[in-house]
Amino acid sequence: MATASFYVGVIGTFRRIVKHRSTEEFESFPYICTLLASALWTYYGVTKAGSLLVATVNGFGVVVEIVYVTLFLVFAPPRTRAKTGTLVALLDVGFLAGVILITHFLLHGDTKIDVIGFLCAGLNIAMYASPLAAMKTVVTTKSVEYMPFLLSFFSFLNGGIWTFYAVLVKDFFVGVPNGAGLLLGAAQLLLYFIYRNPNSSKKVSNDLEDQLQNERLLPSTAS
Repeated sequence: MATASFYVGVIGTFRRIVKHRSTEEFESFPYICTLLASALWTYYGVTKAGSLLVATVNGFGVVVEIVYVTLFLVFAPPRTRAKTGTLVALLDVGFLAGVILITHFLLHGDTKIDVIGFLCAGLNIAMYASPLAAMKTVVTTKSVEYMPFLLSFFSFLNGGIWTFYAVLVKDFFVGVPNGAGLLLGAAQLLLYFIYRNPNSSKKVSNDLEDQLQNERLLPSTAS
């Protein structure tokens, strides 16, 4: 589940994609997961009494994520576009339609809400965990270029806000995944602050290497 600020926090990323007319090394999976999770949370909010806030915020998210995924499909290279299109068809269309049809016609009452809640919670954890691929790229390249700070920050903030909301309304399905999101968001921010200045680290490394080379040259110069 996400707040409105979480959805708009990645505008800079898509502005860059449109400007360069390329998705570069950005991953589409986080946005595909977020679209699916937002759609299911909207369904959960509509189904469960007293959850209008959940339905409203996530309904807005569905619209925003559709725009993001569409832009990704437009500007991604052919292989990535095919992979993204397949995932969208399977998850955001097929899986979502299956869940809505099964729960609407075969389940009723608390059982229906519980099943939707469990699915939403699981997908919410997947949504928060989906940037793990980007985190791996950060560690490998020692650069945060493809893990936008605002996305990480709003992921952390979003998890905290919804965890607090879940405690207030005593909603287990909202609390558990967003508590996990709070921790994963904190991990992303930690990585960001470790690798945010790759050039500085590189400079220090080069300076140390130059110093060692000079020390090796000193004895031969003295002789």
